[in-house]
Amino acid sequence: MRQSLTRVPKDRIAVIIGAKGVTSKAIRNAAGCQKFIIDSTTGDIEVEWGEVGTYDPVKAMKLPDVVKAIGRGMAPEAAIRLLDDDHYFELVDLREYVGKRSNQQRRIRARIIGRQGKIRMLIEQLTRTQISIYNSTVVIVGEESGLLSARQAIEMLAGGSEHGSVIGFLERDRKQARLESRSLEVYEEREEARPNLGGFEDLVPGLSDVSERRNRRMRAAQVDPEDEEAVANMMQLAEDETIQWEEE
Repeated sequence: MRQSLTRVPKDRIAVIIGAKGVTSKAIRNAAGCQKFIIDSTTGDIEVEWGEVGTYDPVKAMKLPDVVKAIGRGMAPEAAIRLLDDDHYFELVDLREYVGKRSNQQRRIRARIIGRQGKIRMLIEQLTRTQISIYNSTVVIVGEESGLLSARQAIEMLAGGSEHGSVIGFLERDRKQARLESRSLEVYEEREEARPNLGGFEDLVPGLSDVSERRNRRMRAAQVDPEDEEAVANMMQLAEDETIQWEEE
């Protein structure tokens, strides 16, 4: 099967090919396709897959996002992680907030990046995502929970929210996620530690030990005195048994 993918911008063709084709080979191997062909002049990409059943159809669906992410400025190593089951892709188009005016797009990009890139780094740290800003688009790669929070933060900044408000939102969201995760872990531990209430002996402390000793005595009474091995086993004391004797 042959599949055509999104054209890569000319200034990103060298990135997706990599030195001596290293990046394109890494993409091909990670996706499991037979061929990953890049036109170094136009940026057109075609993928050749094997017979049905010889490749992962989920990776085939995700591969266009990998190409799109690299074409929109994402580092290839981060973009390839989109092929993992727990990683996803989001794209925010800044033109939806400021239109096609290039000066307004620059202003929004600067707000998202922050001085020396600090705002973008904070968003990435608080959401465990990776963010790339390219022309009028923002690409986000990460796990589902952090991805949604990062997208909302980007949209808040594009809509005019202050940096403090956005970071405060992310910190509260992260704290809430931790509390929910901790509650789930406690719930699971209690489920595993739940005692077995199936027998009456479990309802009375110590009753199960008494019952076990009684069962041992009953088994001992049934030992054949001619069977030396059985008699020897019967004479062995359990950890909670002792022999007391005295002279008369």
